[in-house]
Amino acid sequence: MGEDIKLKSLDKLTIPSLIKFQAKNLSSKPALISDNETLSFADLDSLSTNIASYLIHLGILPGDRVAIWAPNMNEWVLAAIAIHKAGGVLVPINTRMKGKEAAYILNNSEAKILFTVKTFLGIDYFELIENEKLPHLQHKIPLDITISKELNQSFKDIKEQALDVQLPEVSENNIADIIFTSGTTGKPKGVISSHLQNIKVFDYWSSYIGLNENDKYLIVNPFFHTFGYKAGWLASIMKGTTAYPCPLFDADKIMKIINEHRISMLPGPPTLYQSILTSQLIDTLDISSLRLGVTGAASIPVQLIKDMKERLGFETVITAYGLTESTGVVTMCTPNDDYETIATTSGCAIEGVEVKCVDQDNKEVPVGEPGEILVRGYNITQGYFNNPQATQEAIDKEGWLHTGDIGILDKNGYIKITDRSKDMFIVGGFNAYPAEIENILCDHPAISQAAVIGISDERMGEVAKAFVVLKPNYELQKESLVKWSKENMANYKVPREIEFVEALPTNAAGKVMKYILKESE
Repeated sequence: MGEDIKLKSLDKLTIPSLIKFQAKNLSSKPALISDNETLSFADLDSLSTNIASYLIHLGILPGDRVAIWAPNMNEWVLAAIAIHKAGGVLVPINTRMKGKEAAYILNNSEAKILFTVKTFLGIDYFELIENEKLPHLQHKIPLDITISKELNQSFKDIKEQALDVQLPEVSENNIADIIFTSGTTGKPKGVISSHLQNIKVFDYWSSYIGLNENDKYLIVNPFFHTFGYKAGWLASIMKGTTAYPCPLFDADKIMKIINEHRISMLPGPPTLYQSILTSQLIDTLDISSLRLGVTGAASIPVQLIKDMKERLGFETVITAYGLTESTGVVTMCTPNDDYETIATTSGCAIEGVEVKCVDQDNKEVPVGEPGEILVRGYNITQGYFNNPQATQEAIDKEGWLHTGDIGILDKNGYIKITDRSKDMFIVGGFNAYPAEIENILCDHPAISQAAVIGISDERMGEVAKAFVVLKPNYELQKESLVKWSKENMANYKVPREIEFVEALPTNAAGKVMKYILKESE
């Protein structure tokens, strides 16, 4: 199958032409299996075409943005492919976001249509944005069974009805998606990727790890993230793999699915594998079908890699490093690397990509010395959507992406990440940016200033701790602030610890000295 795609020339392939090719190539083979339905590769093509025709009927033109705010489900994939077929640009939104956070992305991307759900974990996503100002948004379409009052029909109706419209030509260099990533400024920025970048990067990625059409891929990583979308269902389609969208991170349920469906491919953050290793079901369920694992973090215990191979039975375990701005991948270990190399490094640059480490003067540092990681290659974003200033700050005139991450390159070109982008920390696999959390906290009427750091947590790896300065004559209880935070930001961002302070330590320029806050821990 992989060879067939290469014959078709990756350089000319788009996501719509890939879908069409695989529908012809694999036809009735299951592409997506959920609890309530199985979709074949032919179904993916025909149903997404129907949905695309409906989007065009609603007025979507090539280049228009369409957002999806929903958990991992077959409908997410159908809607995404339909957006691409209509010539639109996919804008995924994190399901953990609250209304205010989602509204920022909808407004910043100027999305015309939103696909979302009425019920997930007791949350009505329509309700979350009910009172938000959304001047660009014209239609909200429910992906679950509820009939839309506005459209007077369900997603099921839409996907089964073909409208007589002409689908546009989609070029490999057209924008396929805009994925919003937070940063040190606290305001999310929309990272642009083309069809060609997505297909080229993840053809390499999936071929490199050995994913093939005999594999069964349980996609636990969320579809709103590059790992779940591009390294997930898109890579599955490219390799003719059968994928199983998993909407919830529940170790015991995951193990039951592995056992029942003979899952062979299971990427995820280190916490996923640690949860499986500590589950009581490990001794009673057969999970010997597991074959491929891919993970990544700044620091992974060597013992975890050893346990994944020897206790969980993975043939291949690799670690990798990437950013949304690099279409998700920069470096990868090889399947033949030893446990220590896999655990302590993130591998070397993928083919066609350059990596170097530089000092503060932008001069390359010697091998073995720490420096800021710079990346250049076909995988680097064209820039941030409607944000030329941020683009200019991130990508220099020579095409190098300045990642903000600190790393050490060894003589073999393997990178070791020693410090993450500015103050970022990782909560159970999700990047958390202090500036973004601080901005939201400062919207609280009682808060004058806030500083957030990451602190270690046995289960999640790291969690947020907030140092809060109250406005004069205001009082606030920790429990009350935690409750407010849960209502106003994604759960992984919510501070697990709060310390009220009279003042924050600042330098002569007035900048908060976070290293002092970290030293106090």
